[in-house]
Amino acid sequence: MAADRGDSPIDPNKIAYVYMQVADHIAARIASGELRPGARLPGERDLGSEYGVAYLTARRAIRELRERGLVVTLPAKGTFVAYPAEPDGSADDDGGQ
Repeated sequence: MAADRGDSPIDPNKIAYVYMQVADHIAARIASGELRPGARLPGERDLGSEYGVAYLTARRAIRELRERGLVVTLPAKGTFVAYPAEPDGSADDDGGQ
């Protein structure tokens, strides 16, 4: 991503919260495979610089992504793209028999 505000995908004039725009953009990057499971996201300050927003806005975007189940944050380690949840029930499930 570019630190230059002209290249940022965030539109401050759009009728949407800026943190949601950041979260949606990161979610789209995850969905497209650009950010793969296990990939470490930049820190909040770096993410803020990358998107041209305040670090608290980046923090709120990360919280939104955690609530969506797309990322996991480990204290003192960082924030990582979550691995997809395995579907309920396994192939060797015999239905309780």
